[in-house]
Amino acid sequence: MSSAEETDEQEIAEKSDEGPGLLLWLTAAGGIGMLAAVFIFVPTERTEGIVQRIMYFHVPCAWVAFFAFFIVFICSILFLWRREREWDIYAHASAEVGMLFCSLVLITGPIWAKPIWGIWWTWDPRLTLTLVLWLIYAAYLMLRLQTGEGSTRAKYSAIIGIVGALDIPLIHFSVLWWGSQHPSPKIITSEGIGTGIDNSMGITLLVSLGAFTLIYFLLVSLRVNIEKMKDEIDRLKKQRLYSH
Repeated sequence: MSSAEETDEQEIAEKSDEGPGLLLWLTAAGGIGMLAAVFIFVPTERTEGIVQRIMYFHVPCAWVAFFAFFIVFICSILFLWRREREWDIYAHASAEVGMLFCSLVLITGPIWAKPIWGIWWTWDPRLTLTLVLWLIYAAYLMLRLQTGEGSTRAKYSAIIGIVGALDIPLIHFSVLWWGSQHPSPKIITSEGIGTGIDNSMGITLLVSLGAFTLIYFLLVSLRVNIEKMKDEIDRLKKQRLYSH
């Protein structure tokens, strides 16, 4: 092995050793705290029973999905404006993580709905618009897989990312605008913040929201590091190719 190859491998190894560090430990602590709050601290809801506890996973998944796609929206705008690879990386990473949590929303929702509504799925405005959001970002990720690397792929992906995020306000306000079988907001209501939910339930939900948000940042940071390592490997390959 030549000295140049050894240097390249050393550079890549050093970058791969840059782990999440403190964020990983915070996420682990947040996850343990969330599980303790959900299964030990908060009492069982009288009307819905044990199935209501899925709310502490379903609602945070929805929050993270919407937050992730909002980050895609912001980073996509910044990419189209600045044309910097960095913003495309963050948009792509956030879209992948958002897609994961949006999928979990569509899985946990029916699990909650079946015992309460008696059906797995209904074409309710909020449910339908959430499915539309999932399909938009599925198209976003498929475009990135099927299109060759370069500014053209990043540009069209950014456009889809921006358009897709416009569905998020429709999802949020659909319960108020069109009526819905889906429960109304409990944390932020017309009467004030936290008035629609019991204190222990509110605290548990906030703990879950914090834990899931930490999971989001951890997964995005890992995904961004992987993408940057790929770019570094491609750069070193091209550098070596043109040096001969």
